[in-house]
Amino acid sequence: MLRSLWTAATGLSAQQRNVDVTANNLANVNTAGFKRSRADFQDLFYSRFKEPGAQSATSGLFIPAGIQVGHGVANVATTILFQQGTPQNTGRSLDVFIQDQTSMFQIQLPNGQIAYTRDGSFNRDAAGNIVTVAGYQLVPPMTVPAEAIDVSINPNGIVEAVFTNQPNQQLGQIQLAFFNNPGGLRQTGGNLYVQTDSSGPPTLGNPGDNQFGVLQSGFLELSNVNAAEELINLIKAQRAFEMNSRSIQTSDEMLQTLNTLKR
Repeated sequence: MLRSLWTAATGLSAQQRNVDVTANNLANVNTAGFKRSRADFQDLFYSRFKEPGAQSATSGLFIPAGIQVGHGVANVATTILFQQGTPQNTGRSLDVFIQDQTSMFQIQLPNGQIAYTRDGSFNRDAAGNIVTVAGYQLVPPMTVPAEAIDVSINPNGIVEAVFTNQPNQQLGQIQLAFFNNPGGLRQTGGNLYVQTDSSGPPTLGNPGDNQFGVLQSGFLELSNVNAAEELINLIKAQRAFEMNSRSIQTSDEMLQTLNTLKR
């Protein structure tokens, strides 16, 4: 009887994690470049009271199924789903959309570490550097002259400063990073990812080359969260949580019945 209590408790814990992941997806429905996650589960180990395929009492015959009872469920991973978000036309030259699913911009953190992001909402800081909304510099670094009236970014990542009375000045070229296993990246918050042993090292390249998509200036990638789908997942997780709590209640009632039996 105690086995059912433990098994149902693992179900409660798993569905709570499911709700946690879904809630985070919904919270970031308007976060530029955000990639939704999915909670992945596996069943736990089994007690085998009778081995399947064991020889039966009758000579020459074998038990077809056996008796195996599981011990519940565990959350084994939260998978990042890198489907491309919808592009939104902003008309702002420093908003940049990558036309593929997994290529990323490179960002330099204050400690010198390189981070990666799908969020292409860039700005100019006081020194003219092209930076993220948090002030982290784009890699390779580029500085826009103070007298420039705008910035132009072409599909292949060439960045130019635009002036009123003189020709455009090329500032550099945006490089993108590609990972064989982007799901292995570590999420740090701030729309940033960092490399891990699971993701492997990045492959760098220019937009439009090989596996890298071209860039589209004036557009921003929206979150790939589907609010309606996440709400359905939320309801399913809630129902599963209630069913597991009902299993605990039933097991408790059965234990109470056993306690009332006369010896």
